[in-house]
Amino acid sequence: MITKKIINPDRIRRIEGGFSFIPHRFITDGFLTFLTQKELLLYLFLVLVSDRYGLSYYAYDSICSLLRFSLDQYIEARNGLVEKDMISFDGTLFQVLDLPSKPNQTNPPESRDPATIAGLIRQSLKEAEYD
Repeated sequence: MITKKIINPDRIRRIEGGFSFIPHRFITDGFLTFLTQKELLLYLFLVLVSDRYGLSYYAYDSICSLLRFSLDQYIEARNGLVEKDMISFDGTLFQVLDLPSKPNQTNPPESRDPATIAGLIRQSLKEAEYD
């Protein structure tokens, strides 16, 4: 087992003022792997700006400006997080939700990646050559 030692004791993180956290199972249960970059960025932003109930009132124009998203990128990321059951949105208010029991794997980012799809097509064509 690795023994941990605090590297810089003067700079230990503490919760002051706001409240935000990401459960460890965000990584261990695979949620990270099923988010696009834009979804991940929006999720982290909402976690950081939300209160202890996960609520945030940031408007889309502020979010787009701060995250350097176009309106379409914002809408796609927001809708993706809603579909993955990671946030709720009522038109003005966001709520970061408790993580579902498992990641929504209906449309992982890899399946939308043209490079991955192109790689799968190339691999299939190579296999067809050998048959």
